[in-house]
Amino acid sequence: MQRSSGTAAGESDNILSQPDSLGPGIPVALTIAGSDSGGGAGIQADLKTFQELAVFGTSALTAITAQNTKGVHGVYPIPPESVIGQIDAVADDLFPAAVKTGMLFSAEIIEAVAERAARYGWQNLVVDPVMIAKGGARLLQKEAIQALTVLLLPLASVVTPNIPEAEALTGRSIGTMSERKEAARHIHSWGVRHVVLKGGHAGNRAQAIDLLYDGNGFTEFAAPWVDTRHTHGTGCTFAAALTAGLARGMRLDEALLLAKRFIQSALTDPLGIGSGHGPTNHWGYNRTYGDLRRIIPSKEAVIL
Repeated sequence: MQRSSGTAAGESDNILSQPDSLGPGIPVALTIAGSDSGGGAGIQADLKTFQELAVFGTSALTAITAQNTKGVHGVYPIPPESVIGQIDAVADDLFPAAVKTGMLFSAEIIEAVAERAARYGWQNLVVDPVMIAKGGARLLQKEAIQALTVLLLPLASVVTPNIPEAEALTGRSIGTMSERKEAARHIHSWGVRHVVLKGGHAGNRAQAIDLLYDGNGFTEFAAPWVDTRHTHGTGCTFAAALTAGLARGMRLDEALLLAKRFIQSALTDPLGIGSGHGPTNHWGYNRTYGDLRRIIPSKEAVIL
């Protein structure tokens, strides 16, 4: 079965409306990631995405980066005990329904996050294995990869690597769809419940095909390729939209469809900011599908 992020006729009939009063029942999501001073990726992208999808966003910073659309100019990691303090402050009071990790930088921070994930028993943990910035700066130390695979992935509901990240995780080259499936199986064997291997780096200029593996079979989520240099923060934004969907009580396939549509809208309606890899447009989804109180239904995914 193949799902697409395109628009179907009559789709508006399936849109769920939020109550006008967003009170105690509002879903909460937590992002544990680095700060992007340029605003296109990291914590900033995650919180913008949560807001657009009517989820209350909370955060725990793992690092501060000095960056813009031209590249990363500095990385300043946060002490692990400070990361733990932020997580505890949120978890003990705001009870996030879903949690996303992004840039974790070091083995020590990964160990701290994994310990807290186990302590709090997070069921909706989305791991975006951020490793390399668009300009080539390293955002995860090489020696931290093992900590990620051994400590954090077994606790995760879903991991969302792109192809270069999957190659770094598995130590194998990925060029064909068959090799992508083998890599997904390899990553799944570490204990993560679902693998979403994104297809934006696959070289297919017709479609970007994301591959979901649940341990039993594969599902493809396809969208038309968007030729744009404004791609800064795509991975963060995609994973944040997926996290928002899970926080709202969606099944994983529903949340993945939401994330696919959200990032597609963000790419096709560019902001044109910056002289390098510009940020995606976090307003794009609601311009396409309606205001922030109208999103894809949480009861049943739209099958296209």
